[in-house]
This record gives sequence, structure tokens and C-alpha cells, in this order.
Amino acid sequence: MGDSADDQTGPLSAPADAGTGLDMVEIAADGDLVLDVTFDTSNETLRAARRAAKSRPGRQAADASTLPALKPRVRRGYRVQLAVLKQNSKYFDNLLSDTRFAEARSIEAAFERLSMNNVKPSEADVTQLPVVRIREDDEATQSAGLEPVFADMLRILHRKQSTARAPTMHNLAVLAVLADRFGCTAAVSRYLNALKYKWPATQTSLSKEGGGAALTAAAEETLRQKILVSWLLDQPLKMHAATRELILYGSRRWSAFGEEDTNKAVWWELPDDLENELRHRRDCILNTIASVQRHFIQLYSSRTQQCTLGYGSSSSCDSYQLGQMVKFFISRNLLFLVDFSPKSMDSIQDYATVSIPHIIATLRQCPSYQVDTNHHNCGLRTRILPILDRIQALLSSNIVSVSRPAWGKDREAASWCRRGASDGGEPREFRFTRAMAGNQSMQFEGAMGVDRLARELFTADRWDWTAEDREEPREPGLGKWNTPTLGRHV
Repeated sequence: MGDSADDQTGPLSAPADAGTGLDMVEIAADGDLVLDVTFDTSNETLRAARRAAKSRPGRQAADASTLPALKPRVRRGYRVQLAVLKQNSKYFDNLLSDTRFAEARSIEAAFERLSMNNVKPSEADVTQLPVVRIREDDEATQSAGLEPVFADMLRILHRKQSTARAPTMHNLAVLAVLADRFGCTAAVSRYLNALKYKWPATQTSLSKEGGGAALTAAAEETLRQKILVSWLLDQPLKMHAATRELILYGSRRWSAFGEEDTNKAVWWELPDDLENELRHRRDCILNTIASVQRHFIQLYSSRTQQCTLGYGSSSSCDSYQLGQMVKFFISRNLLFLVDFSPKSMDSIQDYATVSIPHIIATLRQCPSYQVDTNHHNCGLRTRILPILDRIQALLSSNIVSVSRPAWGKDREAASWCRRGASDGGEPREFRFTRAMAGNQSMQFEGAMGVDRLARELFTADRWDWTAEDREEPREPGLGKWNTPTLGRHV
């Protein structure tokens, strides 16, 4: 280890007084240590903060002079208690206890000087106390004005009342990041539980592209901040709900066609593999739903006749159903026709922010087509609705969300990124059966076996949605299996 834990300049035991230009914040009146903290803010963050302040509702152009004075560098001094910091923060315990660090040695030397003068550190003037310098930047939070949040973190450690009148989700996210940085998440988590803060509900708006309910950029940022806070500050129920919402609604960060997002705040790239896991789970669910329409397009495009009524028009029925099926999918932006020209790819809609419930609801709108009055239940609708019922029921299972205890304890077992056909393993196939379609208990969240079945469904490599139709062939003319009793038709 080096002599200092941070990149610092000047003597570590310099006095903290007006001559140094250090503004003091008294966290503990009987504190025996001064933290000299320098907050560095990038010009880009400052510009964004000023734009956000000017655009707040109710602020007029004439009020520009009342905007907070944001500076690229701010220094604050905080009078604190050494024992409290060491007890509640792993960072400060290591930094201020280990004499291999210059900070710990300077504190010992300062206390020895006070002892020789018969002065108790808790009663000494602030100019006589040892000073520890810390540098904090905006790299993780991309936020200006970290000084009051840092002060609130110190007050929480000292069990003092926070000065924040109405904490926002953004402030809590910044507080969680600072708590993680200084190793005091346990203390801040206890404070959050005692605060009884009412977490904001996720706000959605109608998508301009017709994708149903969608997250605005501000709503997604708040949702991501909820995930980060619940992960860092151990809020399992909040994390369960927030991760589920992000998986179902999607994210701008997960677009395959959009431009690279330059926002580098930590909640826009969730730590500890959470970002990759949430994106992977959404991809798994989308692949599962898309496999349904692919499956039936392939069936009606194959040489195996799907209409089993035994009429001479049965072959024409298959062709008619295939055409109507493709027409419906294209009209609802569920299928896109491309050719070998590069520009044809421009017609593909980006589904990164289309809600999964909207996709299922759109598939349910498939009409019941008949080539003539003799062909009942020959089309896609009667075959696809029981499948959509089960997919929708399994989407409510607990396994769709990321479990905070499971992710912290055994991440490898909790992750959906297990070995399969995509990485050289044995391909996993999910077979949809009539017994599964008729099992009404699968509609209830938490039912026995629902979580296991949901994981098998959404992490499969391939899906067979009509396996029993081929295993139990029927003689022509006997009609099709009566599906309306197996699921609700919407």
C-alpha cells in the first residue's frame, strides 16, 4: 500500500480555518476529526444541472439569477467523530485505523500533540483537530451538488437528523452510491427503513409507435434508480417489483438500432451483472413469445396438412390461414418482411421499449378466419389462445424478477444465463401439452411448480407448441381438438 489512500496534495494535518477557505459543516459538536472533502464536477454535468434547474415547472426566465451557484470544484470541512466513522464505515475503518496509510499516522500524531497540551480532542478548537483529505467526483452519479448528500450520509452515521425535507429518488440513489463507496450501506439501509419513504410509482405514457404503455426517459431513470437503491441498500421487495417492471417495459439502453447512450451514471449501467441479467431475461421472454408465431407460420407453410376436417378444400384452408396469419402479423408490426437489400432492414421496428404485455395483448387480437362456413376452429386463434394464457400466467411468477437474496447469495444459480445450445451445451426444448393448457392452478402466482415451469419455458432454446398433435395423429374427418375449454378467449 502507498502512503495515502487518495490522490492528495498538501500536509494531511493542515489546520481547518477561514484562512484555508474551507467552509465547515458541524456534524458532531464534540467531533475529534475534520474531513476536508473536495467535490469535483465535470463541465458536462454542470451544464446538464443548469438546464434541468431552468426547465423546472413554474420557473420563469426572470428567475435565472436565483439558480443555485454550481461550481466545478467545491471544498467542505466536516467535523465528525472518529469512532463513529470507524464503527459504521468499512472504508473509514480501514483508512483511519491502518497505520500503513498516511491518514492514520497523521491522526495519531495530532492526538499526541493535543495530549501533550492536556486538550481533549472532543473539546479542541476545530483548527487543532487532525484533518483527513478526501476527493469525490461525479463519475458514478453524473450529478452536481454532492455536498449536502455527503453531509446527510455523515449525519446518518452519527444518528443525526437529515436536513433533507423531502428526499427524492435521485437523492436516495446518490446517497446509496456514496454509501457503497464509503462502505456504510448497512447504516444507510437502516435509516431508509426508519424513514418509511414512499417510493414513487412507475409512470408510463402511450408509445408514439403504437407499442402500448411505455417508459419516458425520466420514468426509466427513476425506475433504474429504484433498482440500484434496492440492490445497494438491501430492499428485496422493492427490487423484486422494480426489476420486473424494467424487464416487462424494456430500456433505451437495450436498443439494437439506437445511438450509443452517453449517460454514464451508474444506474444506467447497473452494477454486479444486473444490467446484463435484466436484458437477458427480457430477451428470453421475447424469444419465447416470438417462437409462437414462428411455430405456426412454419406449420402452415409445411407439407403437413393442418386442416383435418377431410374436405376437398382442406388444402386451400391451410393456404388461406397462412395468408391471413401473415397479413395479421404484419399489420400489427409483429412480423417484418425484409429482402436482400440493406435498406429493407430500416422497416424493422425496435422492440427494446415495447412492453411485453402489449405484445401478448396484440397477439390475442388475432381473428378467427374461415375459408368457408364448413371450416370451424381451423385457424390460428383457437390454437394460440391457450398458449398465450399460459405464457401470461407464467409471466406473473416470482422467477421473472431478480431476487435480491438469491442474487447476492448464489448469482450463478439465480442467473438465467446458464449453459445451453447457444454456448455448446445440450439444447433445452419446452413442449407444450394439453395437461399444461388445462391446469388452472398455473394461473395463480406462487402456485407449486410455477417458478420452475416458468424458468424452463423462458430459458428454453426451442419450443414445440403442438407436440401432441404430431404424437397423436387423428384420422381425417374426425375434426380438430376442441380447444375453447382449455383457456379463456379474449
